[in-house]
Amino acid sequence: MASSYDGEDLFGSGPHRFGIGQQGIETTPRWRVTGNSTHTGTLPLGNAEFDVLVTGRLVAATEAGLWTLREAMADKAVFATAGKVLVDNVGRSFATMWFIEYTEADRVDRGRLWSIGYTALFRDF
Repeated sequence: MASSYDGEDLFGSGPHRFGIGQQGIETTPRWRVTGNSTHTGTLPLGNAEFDVLVTGRLVAATEAGLWTLREAMADKAVFATAGKVLVDNVGRSFATMWFIEYTEADRVDRGRLWSIGYTALFRDF
């Protein structure tokens, strides 16, 4: 099964992994809400937003090909619209995910192939 975001194979050029972010309840100190530093305890705010982190490598035969892959990732993150379907590499679907952050590694690796590591953060608001 191929992974994808919004029906596009953004990750398939190289190895990649999907991970789930922290899950649970968002909380805040009571004094932050009341404004009174003598109020102790914690208040629940609701469920934490659901995150999926994709880590991997973009791999291409040429430098131009690698730039095409890099720009496709950045374009999806920069021009985010309403949440889209994210499918992991074993076929699990995550509906209404926003592509909110794309970060590249510090260098491009050159050899027989051109590649760069990346992380991509998706969130269900």
